[in-house]
Amino acid sequence: MTRVRMAVIGVGHLGQHHARILAGLPDVELVGVVDSSPEQARTVAARHDTAAFTDFEPLVGRVDAVSVVTPTIHHHRVAAAFLRAGVPVLVEKPICRTLAEADELIALAETAGVPLQVGHIERFNPAFEDLARRPITPKFVEAERHGPYTGRSVDIGAVLDLMIHDLDLLLALIGGRVRAVSAVGAAVFGGHEDMVNARLEFENGCVAHVTASRISQRAKRRLRVWAPEGYAGIDFVNRKLTLVQPGEELRR
Repeated sequence: MTRVRMAVIGVGHLGQHHARILAGLPDVELVGVVDSSPEQARTVAARHDTAAFTDFEPLVGRVDAVSVVTPTIHHHRVAAAFLRAGVPVLVEKPICRTLAEADELIALAETAGVPLQVGHIERFNPAFEDLARRPITPKFVEAERHGPYTGRSVDIGAVLDLMIHDLDLLLALIGGRVRAVSAVGAAVFGGHEDMVNARLEFENGCVAHVTASRISQRAKRRLRVWAPEGYAGIDFVNRKLTLVQPGEELRR
């Protein structure tokens, strides 16, 4: 069996889990991990019996695919280098800091004819997958994603750090284009927003209220949907879907 040669660029809080999962897949050969901290790179590499690097460039041309889990400010530079070499890339969310950077990565992937996947993992939460399979036409959606301040992802704000998950889910669930957006946010600990409340109006008439906060005491990740077919509530932490729908007798 030919194994897929892969590497993980950035093995900090999240990247080390990418390395762990890839190392455990029988059809993957984890050929190396990269981190700007030599100690962190060596620690994760030793854990999975692979090579440690502090620079990603030596791995270009040595891998069949790569997982990019660096801070967001480095996503474009790292992913672009592998895409130009014709290497498929999984890049953690958010894809980039700016729309222009994201558009360039998409163009590079199309030119090279290779996959470019963004790590919107909530798309694959079993509760959301269950809801997405059901015939439902959302009219009002409320999404909340709150958590305590961790000191991570300080190069971006709460929109790209947290709310990006729910924006992706809304686009997948509701469909159509967004007609209007109004939002308010506040920066508490630094130069980027730490909490945001947004209202999105879709062309099909659906309205969504979305809040994201990284200064809350308790973690909360939930999505609630009201539709003609009934009510749906998702608890992403516990991977639980709650449905409230009228039965046939009540409909009659």
